[in-house]
Amino acid sequence: MKNQKNIFSAKKIATLSFFCALSYVVAMISFPVFSATPYLKLDFGNVFILLSGFLFGPVEAIIVCLIKELLSVMNSSSGGIGEIANFLMTTSFVLLPIIVYRFKKGIKAVVFSLIGACFIGTAAALVVNRVIVFPLYMKGGAGEVFNSVFWFVLAFNLIKTAAISLLTLLLYKRLSRFLKRISVK
Repeated sequence: MKNQKNIFSAKKIATLSFFCALSYVVAMISFPVFSATPYLKLDFGNVFILLSGFLFGPVEAIIVCLIKELLSVMNSSSGGIGEIANFLMTTSFVLLPIIVYRFKKGIKAVVFSLIGACFIGTAAALVVNRVIVFPLYMKGGAGEVFNSVFWFVLAFNLIKTAAISLLTLLLYKRLSRFLKRISVK
């Protein structure tokens, strides 16, 4: 019974709420990487989803991601399409390193799992963009438009996942030590 009671303690809920808020706010600060595809904007909101997953686990990371995307729907012009796509792409990116970290701690395992996650996340982004985003945003010719920007979408997602991975690596140990000191983890 004690184990069930501590699954979502008040401190943990407050910390996860903080990660949701950080992820949402930081995601609003975005910028295009390529002028040819200004709609592909880089933001660092997923860093906080990865951090929450490393600190608490995959379920908590998915909850943070879901709440961030639900908050994003309020300011969205996509009718939720972009948020569903972001949720699918983000969860496909973050799950591998978070699950690996649950079983094998250490920088080497984290780095290799993040490298793998970059490729998985990029592959998922290509599929989600081709199957969901482009067809729902374009009235006709979605396949041709996607094919014309394929290399930009590929490069953008490799850059985005690599940048998020690097920033997460730089922040994780500091944040982990801080949260242990205040007895959140």
